[in-house]
Amino acid sequence: MEKVVKDVGDIQSRLTDHRPILQGEIRYFIREFEEKRAFRECRLLENLNKMTSDTNEHDLPRCTESMHEKLCDALTRLEAANHMAQRIQQRELQVEQNTHLQVCAERRKQDWEEFQREQFRLKEEVDEEHAKAVGRLSAQYNDMKKDLAKYSSF
Repeated sequence: MEKVVKDVGDIQSRLTDHRPILQGEIRYFIREFEEKRAFRECRLLENLNKMTSDTNEHDLPRCTESMHEKLCDALTRLEAANHMAQRIQQRELQVEQNTHLQVCAERRKQDWEEFQREQFRLKEEVDEEHAKAVGRLSAQYNDMKKDLAKYSSF
């Protein structure tokens, strides 16, 4: 009889007290969640690393080459335009012999020189801004590499 009462008590406690079963299920759920989360984060970091490597290996050299080609082309065109402008100026100076025209030509020459100085000054400003932007981008990519190095250790 005692054994029956004890068995009935065990059955009743199992039917009414679910804590041990729930605690086991909760531990299992947490363990599974943490493993899947770690796997997902690892996969994300691998994808970011691959994307960065692809960009460095393919896009960056292609963009650099394209930029160099375009800048060389622009320089060639600017030199040709400058040469044509100088030839036009020489022709105008040969045609204009009287004093009034020479005074006007001198005034235009001064205006042109002032314009060139202004363009040179603006070019220097643009070059300075470009250098600053390159510095900022280099710093940003260095920071990104450091951040990537931090996450790759996981």
